[in-house]
Amino acid sequence: MRLGLRLKSALMKKASIVSIGNELLSGQTISTNASYLSERLLSIGISVISSYTIGDEIDLIVRALNLASSDADIVLATGGLGPTDDDLTRQAFAKFLGCELQLQEELLDKIQQRFANRNLQMSAKNKIQAYIPAGAKALENNLGTAPGIRAEYTCPEQGRRKGKLLFALPGVPLEMKQMFEESVMPELQRFAGDQVVIIRKLKCFGTGESNIAEMLGDLMQRGRNPLINCTVEHGVITLTINATAEDKDTAQQIAEKDEKLLRDILGEFVYGTGEQSLAEVVGEKLTQQNKTIATAESCTGGTLAKLLTDIPGASGYFTYGWITYSNDAKISELGIPRELIDKYGAVSEQVAEAMARGAREKSGTDFAVGVTGIAGPTGASEQKPVGLVYISVDTSNGCETKRFIFPSKACPRAKRRDRNSVRLRAAQTALNMVRLRL
Repeated sequence: MRLGLRLKSALMKKASIVSIGNELLSGQTISTNASYLSERLLSIGISVISSYTIGDEIDLIVRALNLASSDADIVLATGGLGPTDDDLTRQAFAKFLGCELQLQEELLDKIQQRFANRNLQMSAKNKIQAYIPAGAKALENNLGTAPGIRAEYTCPEQGRRKGKLLFALPGVPLEMKQMFEESVMPELQRFAGDQVVIIRKLKCFGTGESNIAEMLGDLMQRGRNPLINCTVEHGVITLTINATAEDKDTAQQIAEKDEKLLRDILGEFVYGTGEQSLAEVVGEKLTQQNKTIATAESCTGGTLAKLLTDIPGASGYFTYGWITYSNDAKISELGIPRELIDKYGAVSEQVAEAMARGAREKSGTDFAVGVTGIAGPTGASEQKPVGLVYISVDTSNGCETKRFIFPSKACPRAKRRDRNSVRLRAAQTALNMVRLRL
């Protein structure tokens, strides 16, 4: 029996996400939908307390919906709304709700018109997308042919489902985001409760996650307000401050107080906020100080130059970039003496320093970076293991060179991933060295 939703907004604070698709389980596709939805829900005071990833089977989807609805008051499912035989989300929703699928002629007309507008013939298979579970509502898709589904329901024999909201959204990220923002988010905001959540992010680099946790101590304790979460990717540590209060101004003040506290504790490890990258911050500082930079890379193969030039306006400070992968290139392009390479090896502090100095001399820039190392999986020795990298930053005030060993796994299937990881960690570390010099 279906009843209207009559829940007080204070109860609508928990959500569960169901990601549907065989491709998500096989590793062919990495799902970004769940993380996007979690962050957007948290911003309006709704916490995601569980997440399920299941394949394209009706019974599996129904089972996941049962679990999700027992966890939370709001269930958001993504994927499986296409026209092919393995798109079974609408059928699973109907089975879960205990109703039949019904053809909505108006919806079918819209789908047909979408094909007509593109001078295409609609396949007979697309008709299934006009079927919606009885009593549910179709959510408009302005970017594709798969409409979403919104249902509210009550099952007296399973009181745990009473007053729950259920949404099915497309799996295509662009379509999912558009539908969520236009059709779902406004409704959830009305039921999210009186609490306001302000989210602040601090970006850190130059130390490990465990050291950050030790420095912050009780500030990362669970149940604290604001709640501080920590994630790590390629050496970049993101501290997310989630401040909750009854009004925006109070939440803002709580977040700002903790942000200042974290900055005071972590000092130079904090390089930026929000989604800022190291390259973006370095670019801003170079621009502000009217400085220029050049790069000379070996093991990173141009990764450092790419990160710098990925930033709009980089032409104002980035002038030259050399990829001197071979010894001959180091000698001919950067003027490094052959005897220096013969004596110390291409992967050495002396060669990294010579690369940076040669690049700055030839380019006439304020900063120059030299990078040489062993990205792997071959080319290593007992004295010089995979992950060994020397990075040198040269300025008019002198040359600073540091030795690093970036982690590399022994698993053969991970060799290519580790090679790319070493390159990226080296490039990020070089940017951080420049940031600190600036």
